[in-house]
Amino acid sequence: MSEQTVAVKAKKVEEVTESLKSASSIVIINYRGLTVAEVTDLRKQLRDEGVKMEVIKNKIMDRAAKNAGFDDLKDTFNGPTAVVFSSEDPIAGPKIVHNFAKTNEALKLKGGVIDGKVASLDEITAYAALPSREELLSTLANILQAPVRNFAYGVKAIADKKSDDGDAA
Repeated sequence: MSEQTVAVKAKKVEEVTESLKSASSIVIINYRGLTVAEVTDLRKQLRDEGVKMEVIKNKIMDRAAKNAGFDDLKDTFNGPTAVVFSSEDPIAGPKIVHNFAKTNEALKLKGGVIDGKVASLDEITAYAALPSREELLSTLANILQAPVRNFAYGVKAIADKKSDDGDAA
């Protein structure tokens, strides 16, 4: 192997190591059996949520995972492997991949990392069941608005009743 090739691979390992360290969640998947259209659809869903999916050679992933301190992921790097990196919302990647796997049996989850810790498939599935950040913020906003909304309905009901009483007189 030439020195240039070794340098290119070493640079790729460094880039992947940084991606592993900086991601809030990582999901490793086997995409064998998916059609091009299905993979394109998955990538679009991920991209729409700000999540990146990348197919990376297993040897590079193995070295990068070791450098990032995720030695326990070594068993997941066999066969066709794609890695889903969530930077902003740690739930987005696992949720999209999990939901996509429900409708596309060919997609298999292999493992991942959540909040800097290697996660089992059960943990990733549990994480995917959580509401997204936007859903949580929406719920919080509704909870905070409820007392004001109920007060406004009460005032409106009193005003309507008084106007009805005034019309009857």
